[in-house]
Order: sequence, then structure tokens, then C-alpha cells
Amino acid sequence: MSNTNRTGNLSIDSDNIFPIIKKWLYSDHDIFIRELVSNGCDAITKLKKLEIMGEYTFPEDYKASIQVIVNPEEKTMKFIDTGLGMTADEVEEYITKIAFSGATAFLEKYKDKTNADEMIGHFGLGFYSAFMVADEVHIDTLSYRDGATAVHWECDGGTQYTIGDGSKTTVGTEITLYLNEESVEFANEYRTREVLDKYCSFMPVEIFLSKANAEPEYETIEESELRDDDVVIEHIHEDAKTEEKENENGEKEIVEVSPAKEMVKIQKRPVALNDIHPLWTKHPNECSEDEYKDFYRKVFMDYKEPLFWIHLNMDYPFNLKGILYFPKINTEYDSVEGTIKLYNNQVFIADNIKEVIPEFLMLLKGVIDCPDLPLNVSRSALQNDGTVKKISEYISKKVADKLTGMCKTDRENYEKYWDDISPFIKYGCIKDDKFYDRIKDCLLFKNLDGKYLTLQDFVAENKKEDTAEAVKETESTENAEEKQKEKTVLFYVTDEVQQSQYINLFKEQGIDAVILKHNIDSAFITHLERQDDTIKFERIDADVNADMKEEVSEEEAEKLTAEIEELYPDMDVDAHMGGQPIYYYVLAVE
Repeated sequence: MSNTNRTGNLSIDSDNIFPIIKKWLYSDHDIFIRELVSNGCDAITKLKKLEIMGEYTFPEDYKASIQVIVNPEEKTMKFIDTGLGMTADEVEEYITKIAFSGATAFLEKYKDKTNADEMIGHFGLGFYSAFMVADEVHIDTLSYRDGATAVHWECDGGTQYTIGDGSKTTVGTEITLYLNEESVEFANEYRTREVLDKYCSFMPVEIFLSKANAEPEYETIEESELRDDDVVIEHIHEDAKTEEKENENGEKEIVEVSPAKEMVKIQKRPVALNDIHPLWTKHPNECSEDEYKDFYRKVFMDYKEPLFWIHLNMDYPFNLKGILYFPKINTEYDSVEGTIKLYNNQVFIADNIKEVIPEFLMLLKGVIDCPDLPLNVSRSALQNDGTVKKISEYISKKVADKLTGMCKTDRENYEKYWDDISPFIKYGCIKDDKFYDRIKDCLLFKNLDGKYLTLQDFVAENKKEDTAEAVKETESTENAEEKQKEKTVLFYVTDEVQQSQYINLFKEQGIDAVILKHNIDSAFITHLERQDDTIKFERIDADVNADMKEEVSEEEAEKLTAEIEELYPDMDVDAHMGGQPIYYYVLAVE
């Protein structure tokens, strides 16, 4: 069926929507690459489903791929997919009628807003993001349907378009962007590669980038490695290589060191920019330790090995996959700032969206892929989304389960990691009461001897006498109540060097303390005191400990005075109470 050339008007309730599109999406004007590539992926995915259903048969040489071709001379970009294509009716249905209802209401709602988070693509305008960077857009497409004819569509950014017969001979769609002067940067191969790496590194269809009219590149391979789709330039015979060597008898002879080879010079094979099977899509049992580490280095450009990781894999009540890494922190003074990359079906959405990811987990590094989230997320929409809240709670629970499991079954490694992971855990306890409830029994504290204690162990070690017994022995009800209110004092150290004299004194007196020197610890112990009103944290040098004061009695001080007077009869020696925590009595010598 032939498509006669005709023109029409875009079904938009506005004189010209394109300036609005440009204004709205300008802050993320590289997003058009993601939108167009993502549309191509969708078209290919749909065609594969039709093939599985028996409604379409792939040609023998079919290859699912998306080609992105830049042409700096002509200032154009092409996006070519091998998806299901479109008929003329489908082009008019899906392209010329913008896929959201009530454009007038939309314009009214957003005309005075400039919030970049409110992406227009959320309303079905993904294709039209092309007009952010292009003065003119052409579409050439051929549908998979039997008897379909090629279609050509073009629009120059106004509300008028032209549609007619096209010349495309293979099923799929080709979109050509004639870039405006402000956007010619995208005709640069390296700039486009940067954007593709940002948004499309893990899309489920192979993506290839090339420069139009570029000088061909070649490689030489063995003939046995030749593939049907290779472009052969020439066949090369390499003679066997020989060397003169001395044999066992001391005689020289010619020995073959490399056999003759049949080689082939071919056009360099294109290499996909993306990994179509990222690690998080696999089952944890299929992933090795080295693969987890390699993925971490590749995605986060961090060459310090992560401490450990959590592989998320959930199908019900929502689909969610991902990997969360606990990175190593160099010192307690490091800024603790991570990156959680959010994906929708392997399409990158954004970094660190706190509505989806618990705030404290943004200190980690990782990826989360959730198809149940909209591709273009608006923060206001997410705040009111019940699924989003459930996802956030699920992630928090999985992290808590992993940590408590490690504490109970792999305590040695848990203690080894504790100093590095404690900032994450402590921050999580402060920000999320549910997380605190799940993890509280696995909170560790390193004491003066380097031993790790749970909070329960540390409290038990410092508790005076049993409150119930104290109440029985107390005649006065008032005094009993005071006893019951008495808090267990837990001493801590913030600087082992500056507080070394106090540490030594505590050790001499058999009193323990814990090391709390990270910048989050002050807020953390305040949180613990709020959660448990029977404990109180005191810095080791905050005040004089009464137990230590009592160690030096008045009689001992007088005895020491007499001994010094005997040794130094010409000196006047006196003893009096001191004001420092080290010594209760101070000797004055004249």
C-alpha cells in the first residue's frame, strides 16, 4: 500500500509546544539520547516477543542492535534500530498525536515552573526531546507487518509535518536529527560516547557508535576465527618461523618455532558500548567474587576493593534487582558520600533519589533496577507513591538482614569490617528507627584492649549492682526509686593519644571504656541514650570519676607524707585534695 505525500498538524492543544519542550528539558538536554535509544530498545524487545509468539520470523542474518551515527560535517545524528518499525497509520498515531491527554491542562499546570525534576518525558514526550537539540527531525521506518511499505516523516519544529513513502528496505526505524547551532557538540563522537556511557551502559540491546565517513580501521585474525559477518580485505599466508639452535649433540640445526598460519585482514569489528547482561541481572549463585569486584571498579571507578556487598533479587510484590557495596573508608575524616544508581529495565534514571533509597544507604555505592518505577521520575510523584515506600523499606530490611546474619554466623569478618561499616550503620540507626530495631543487637563497640563488645555486653560489664536487690535492701521507698533511676555510666575515648593518661588510669583501676572517634559518634550516642534511658555515655576525661577518688585515702596520703619527710628532713611536705582526675591528693613540697 502506497503512502501518498501529505501534510498534517500535530494534535497539540497549543500554538507551539516545542519552545516549551526546549525550556523544560534544557537542564538535561543530553537526555534525548537516552530517550531515543530507549525507544529503540523497546521496539526490539516488542519484536522479539512477537517472534516468540509466532507472529514474526527473524531473517537469518537478524541482529538486534542500535546504531548511533554522528556526522560532524553535516551536523547530524542518526539513531537506527532493528525493532518492529511502524506503518504510516502508526506513525500518525504514535508520533503526531502526543501521548498524553489534556495538553492544555498540562501547560496550565507547569507554565510557571522551572523545576528540572519534572521531566516532560514523564508525559510521553520522549521522542519530542529530540527537538531540544534539532531544528529538523526525519523518521524513516518499515513495519514488520506483511505487505507494509516504508514511511518517511519529517518535521521542522513547528506544528506541521510531512508524511509519505520512504525508501527503507529493512524492518526497523531510523531517526535523523539535524542539530541546531547550540547543540552541534553532539555531532562529536566523544561527546556522544560520554552521554551513552552515562545513560545506556547497561541497556538490554547492543549499542554501536560510529562516525560517518570515518577512515576504516582494520585488524588481522586467524582464518579459523573468521565469522560470516566479517568484511574480508585480504587473505595472508604467514610462513613458518624457524631458528638455528644447538641440539643435544652440540650440532647446529634449523628448528621450526612457529608453524605456518593462514591469516585474514578484516575491517575492525564494531564493539558494543554497553553490557547487555549486567551483573545485577544474574542470580547471586552465578556471580563470582572477582566479578563483583570488577563490576564495582568499572561502574564506580573506585580501585579500592569494597568490603563486601549485598545482592538484591526480588520478584514479589514488586520486581527489584541490584547490588549494594560497602566501600572502604580511608580515615574517620573521610567524607562519607556514596552513589546509588537507579535503573528502570537497565535504563539509567538518576543517582541518589532519596524517595526510593533509604537516606542512610546513599552512603553506600550500588545499583538498583526497578521496572515498577517510571522511567522519568518526578520527585513529587515518588513522594506519594506507595510502591516507592515499600521498595525503600525492603532495601533497608535486606541490608539489616545481611548485617545481622554476618554478625551471628561470621562474627570474625563482621568485627574485621566493623570500623569501616560502622559509620553507615550508625547513620542508619539515627535516621531509621526500624533499621535500628533490627540491628541494635549487632552494634559493636571496641574497648581499650581492642576487643569488640555488643552494647548489651558493655552495659553488663559496667552495671553496678542489680537494681532489684538494691531496692530490697533499701528501707526508704524514695531511695529505692532513686536507685531504680540510676543510670549505667559508659565511658568512651575520642582520642587515644590525647587521652592516654586517662586510659592508663582506667586500666589500672580495672574500668573499661570504648573507642568512639568518628565524627558521627556524638550524634549516635545521643540517639542511644534516647532509645535507652538506663544508660549514659561519658567521655573518659569529662569529669573526675568518684571510684578513682576513693582509691587514695586520707590515711594513705598521711603515710606517704611521712615517708617523704623522712627522706627529705629539710623540706616541708603537706598533702591536700587535688583538682585533677589523676590524683585525689596532691603533695606540696617547699
